[in-house]
Amino acid sequence: MQSQNPILNNSSTFNGRAAANVGQQSYPAGGQGYQGYGQTPPPQDTDPSTWQYPTEPSLQERMTIDSVVSRTAMTLGLVILTAALTWVFLPDEYVGTAWIGGALAGVGLGLFLSFKRVVSPPLVMLYAVAQGFFLGAASEAFETMYPGVVAQAVMGTVAAFVATLAAYKFFNIQVTSKMRKIGMIAGMGFLVVTLLDFVLYQFGASIGFNEFGPLGLIMSIVGLGLGIFFLILDFDLVEQGVAVGAPEAESWRAAFALTATLIFIYINLLRLLAILRGE
Repeated sequence: MQSQNPILNNSSTFNGRAAANVGQQSYPAGGQGYQGYGQTPPPQDTDPSTWQYPTEPSLQERMTIDSVVSRTAMTLGLVILTAALTWVFLPDEYVGTAWIGGALAGVGLGLFLSFKRVVSPPLVMLYAVAQGFFLGAASEAFETMYPGVVAQAVMGTVAAFVATLAAYKFFNIQVTSKMRKIGMIAGMGFLVVTLLDFVLYQFGASIGFNEFGPLGLIMSIVGLGLGIFFLILDFDLVEQGVAVGAPEAESWRAAFALTATLIFIYINLLRLLAILRGE
């Protein structure tokens, strides 16, 4: 199963090639056992000298739901801590600069990590710091203009995460190839339109997709929907990574993907609430 999330798509664990690399689990007929990733093959002979045991790669720690949760908690905790410190200690005259600088740093690190085949935990943590810097400055600016909007956006993001996870588990949502293709096309379109509007804004010719008018409202709703959709893809690919026995280090990649998606949801929800409050 291949993800269209570039963060996960560049890893053989999550991009559907893991089975070819580590061995696809199969279920033979006749009640026989199966051999999957890192499993010890049953002895083929009663003579212990002929038995085979797993080599070092098979003995490495594997990614689990617990490891993904703990790594995600670390990255999100770092985002929240950095954002809080930025909000409290950053002078008001530097909020705009910190907003833009943090956003650019976060985008740069995010793209680099997305296309990096070997996950780097220090860079994931640095990404969390950059995004926390951006979110702290952005949240302070929004809260100044629309008091209470940040708390609403935070609660809304948590509610979106919980509701999406519950729907994914309880309704047994199946991610199909068609769904992934639609998500990829929509995501690329959203990115291109947003970046184009940002560039035009620098020359005084903004279309309005990044502003607080009707087009901005539409883009916020679309972005929020895409964020929830990619959250489902993240859940599915994390589940696949655990199923194939991915190395424990891949928990950092999963944490990075989930953190990036939650930040995307928060930003779009924050802007959506601000636009509705402005009206």
